[in-house]
Parts: sequence; C-alpha cells; structure tokens
Amino acid sequence: MVFLIVLLVIILIIAFQSIKIVKQSEVYIIERLGKYHKIADAGLTIIVPFIDQVRSVVSLKQQTMDIPPQGVITKDNVTITIDTVVFYKITDPAKAVYEIQSLKKGIEYLAITTIRDIVGKMDLDETFSSRDMINDKLRIILDDATDQWGCKIDRVEIKDITPPADIRDAMEKQMNAERNKRALILQAEGERQSAITIAEGQKEAAILQAEADREAKMRRAAGEADAIKKVAEAKAKEIELVYSAMKNASPDDKLVQLKSLEALKEIADGEANKVFIPFEATSALSSIGSIKEVLKDDKTKKKE
Repeated sequence: MVFLIVLLVIILIIAFQSIKIVKQSEVYIIERLGKYHKIADAGLTIIVPFIDQVRSVVSLKQQTMDIPPQGVITKDNVTITIDTVVFYKITDPAKAVYEIQSLKKGIEYLAITTIRDIVGKMDLDETFSSRDMINDKLRIILDDATDQWGCKIDRVEIKDITPPADIRDAMEKQMNAERNKRALILQAEGERQSAITIAEGQKEAAILQAEADREAKMRRAAGEADAIKKVAEAKAKEIELVYSAMKNASPDDKLVQLKSLEALKEIADGEANKVFIPFEATSALSSIGSIKEVLKDDKTKKKE
C-alpha cells in the first residue's frame, strides 16, 4: 500500500514536470541538458522531466519601457532633462534570451547614449521644435541596433523636455513678449480693417448720393423740358386756333393792325430788354403818329 502511494506521488511529480501549459502571446524557451532545445508555443507542451527545463518565459506582446530622465547638453551648452518611453516587441525569443544578458537594460543604455548624441548636435530651440525628428531618429537607430537581439522597436516618444529654471523663466518672458506682440499686431490690423471698411462705406455713400443728385437733376430737367414743351405746344395750338379764326373771319387791314397793337402792348409789358416789332404793325404805328400830329395842329389853331 505504501509502495503504491509512493509510486503515485512519483507519477504525479513526473507528470507535473512533463506537462506544461503555455499561455497565449507567450513562449517557453526549453533547454535540454543545459542546451537550447526548442521554443514551446501557446498550448499544451510535454517535456522530458529532469532532462528538459524551461529556461525562460518570453512575452510576445508589445511592451513599453520608460527611460529614466536624462540630463543632456545641447549644442549651445544648455543642460536639459529628457524623459523618453520606448515601445518594443520581441520577434525572436531565442535571440532575446541568448544574445544579450538583459534586453531591457540593453535598450535603456542604447536609448540614453543615442539621445545624448542626437540632442547634443541641436540647439535648445531646435530640440523643442523637432520632437518628431528626434523620435524618428531614435526609433531607426534603436531598431537597427536591437535587430540582432530579436527585438523590433515600434515607436519612441519623448514625453517631456525640461530646461533649467532660469531658461524656463527667460522662455516664459519671451513667450509673453511674443504674445503681446501678436496681440498688438492683431489690434492694429483690426483698426486698419475697420478704418478701411468705414472709408469704403463713406465712399460708397458719397457715390450713391452723387448718383441720387444726378438722377434728381436729370428728372428735374426732364420735367422742366416737358413742361416747356407742353407750354410751347399749348401756345402753338392757341396761335393756330387764333390764326384759323382770323382766317375764317376774313379780317380787314384795320383789324389786323389793331390786333398787332394789342400784341405789341403785351410784348412791351414783358421783361425783355429788346422788342421786335412785326412789319405789319409799322403801318399802324405810322397812322397813329399822323393822327397825333393832326390833333396837335388843331389845338394850335384854336389857341390863336
């Protein structure tokens, strides 16, 4: 009975040592007698107990690693602190285990030296405006260097760049000055645009007023011309009617002379400085003059 119990325990130990369950997104590095044997993928794996052993469990997921903040001296001799994060993924588990003692330490040290090399060739202002360029250079260099370790660098991101306190104060003052400058420029631009708009409005109003005055004068002149035309037409019609009436009445010379004198009186009462006397009225005027002379001679004889 005791023998069976011991045998059962031995079987359970052997089974526990032989059967391995590998999780998804992980692999086991299996060694046999201290030498690399195989890579066990996700699922059930059976190994030889006491001969095979699991050397390492490697995750195939994308992993992140924070690089400790590093003090870097720029090209213009300013010491800044750069905080970086690296995104990487293991593509060859065997190389990641056997080609380097510690993959994370290797990536960390390589990233630190590369950052110092890249940023050391740049000015302070350039480091702030060229983050994407720094990230790309870091990724390319780290990816090439870690390829022999079975690692793929997907991304490198600079989380923060911290300059010294005095540099920060100077930068804040510069930013405030630049902000005030932009505000003044925008204000001046707004005032200029407002003045232009007002001037254009006044110009448009003056043009419209001039057009309105011109239109009013044109309409007034057209009205006066129409009125004069109507008066002239009425006078012409009146003269035509009088002429027709006189023609139909067969006037004698005395009537014509009398009408001429009446017309002459109306003309003389006008405001004109010059009076043009019709030829027909001259005979009547001469007759009147003769009558006046005769009357004067009669008065003289009576007095004698």
